[in-house]
Amino acid sequence: MAFGVCCRDLFTYATLLVSFVVGSNAIDVFLEWNVALEDSDNIRPVIVINGMFPGPLINVTTNDVVHVNVFNNMDEPLLFTWHGIQQRLNSWQDGVSGTNCPILPGTNWTYVFQVKDQIGSFFYYPSINFQKAAGGFGPIRVNNRDVIAVPFPKPEAEFDLLIGDWSYDDYKRTRSMLGTHQMTNVGISNVILMNGKGPYGHPLSKASESFTVTRGKTYRFRISNVGNALSFNFKIQNHLMVLVETEGSYTNQITLDSLDVHIGQSYSVLVTMNQDEADYYIIAAAKLIPLVFGQSFAGVGILHYSNSDARVTGPLPIGPHPYDLEFSVNQAKSVRWNLTTGAARPNPQGSFNIQNVTLSQTFILQGSMEEIQGLPRYTVNNVSYYTVDTPLKLADNFGNGGSGVYQLDAFPLDSVNDKAAYGISVVTGTHRGWAEFVFKNNMDVIDSWHLDGYGFFVVGFGKGDWTPDLRKTSYNLFDPVVRSTVQVYPRGWTAVYAFLDNPGMWNLRSQLLKHWYLGQELYIRVHDDDPDPAKERPPPDNLLLCGIFDHSKAPANSPVPFPAP
Repeated sequence: MAFGVCCRDLFTYATLLVSFVVGSNAIDVFLEWNVALEDSDNIRPVIVINGMFPGPLINVTTNDVVHVNVFNNMDEPLLFTWHGIQQRLNSWQDGVSGTNCPILPGTNWTYVFQVKDQIGSFFYYPSINFQKAAGGFGPIRVNNRDVIAVPFPKPEAEFDLLIGDWSYDDYKRTRSMLGTHQMTNVGISNVILMNGKGPYGHPLSKASESFTVTRGKTYRFRISNVGNALSFNFKIQNHLMVLVETEGSYTNQITLDSLDVHIGQSYSVLVTMNQDEADYYIIAAAKLIPLVFGQSFAGVGILHYSNSDARVTGPLPIGPHPYDLEFSVNQAKSVRWNLTTGAARPNPQGSFNIQNVTLSQTFILQGSMEEIQGLPRYTVNNVSYYTVDTPLKLADNFGNGGSGVYQLDAFPLDSVNDKAAYGISVVTGTHRGWAEFVFKNNMDVIDSWHLDGYGFFVVGFGKGDWTPDLRKTSYNLFDPVVRSTVQVYPRGWTAVYAFLDNPGMWNLRSQLLKHWYLGQELYIRVHDDDPDPAKERPPPDNLLLCGIFDHSKAPANSPVPFPAP
């Protein structure tokens, strides 16, 4: 299986049809995916899409409508989520357990979503059953419309680079041991893959990733951390990078020797090929992993100049020490929003100033690992999310306030339960209000938080405890970058602002897969009965039913208000 591309003018591995939408510049993009678990070069079977690992590129332009018909050829239920795609007014297509019934084995279902007013680098992956540990991920590019200027010259070419830690353990075996006292020694990271390929020179790598370039040309690398447990530092030997974009936002263009990328994050960098004709290492060195004989635990690829006839040799170039978190924090603070350029729209990204917004809510969310009923779980404010068979979105829409599936606002927003417990965590987000989220990390790993449905303003990082006074001394309210995934350093805090103008049921979660699977998540219910100015779209015509709304399992004379089939 090879890394593959499917874009607006290619038909490899997928059916792609286009038709103009009346009254707009958008087009409909139709994709057909066959998803299966197949043998691979990566020690164990992987989840492939149309035979590809990683899966095909979704290459679209802002405002396009994407139709993805997913055929589930696996032996268990499946869902895909579209990481960073905001699903305006349409959480029905979010593809997580709280919004969608799964696609059952041997069946298919079509997602329909619009990449509304977005540009940038994103990716997709399976969201349930710990399946992301087995692959199934792929890149998403959302391009500017031609009438919107891009704030840098057009590169010679663009490369998608999906990088992530990988375990040789079968994901089903790992899944069966999670939440038990045996989980410490399962699912550990054995290698870091680049586009599904092992490190250059690794004894078990049958192939490694390589990019062929021309001297004097500039290329755009879209880098995503699709891993499960590890942040990494990205570096190209002897080449500097210019940071230009992250998760839908153009950034101030800063020149970097290396770049920290945390789980779930995506960046675009420009690299000019200004070195001698030769081959050079591309390195993704894991954070918080000890050096062995002076070498990092790393994914390794090759940058190959087209006229080079010399293979790269020697030790990997040295980047920041894997335990140098001060470097990482300072770099994170330097990633700022470009206030002078447009993005999905022609008006400048910074035309909306957040310096004087009035906060309507503050969510203080503490991530930690605790024991519940004698077994390890991950929690938010000492509550470990308990996944139920009925998606919360179904219960919310058809069940008159939840149908007993969940209790709204039972979750502790700004305090920590005395004793860790399970809960179906759903909280109210004030529609069209400004929310402040403060993520606190009580663990010794770099955590990573993602909010579906929104981009948020990353306003601050800090060590130790968070207090309201830090808003005056430690926040950047002038040009904070907008993104959907943010890191939280060990024993530290990160603060973000979000304008909750997108009605729906939205998942807020740790992107560390073990944390997410074992309960470090909750849902934000953003709702307004007034249809003006915005109301979420009605359920799609192909809506799947399950849980208490599964007609095939409904008892006679059921009191549950089932929707019409």
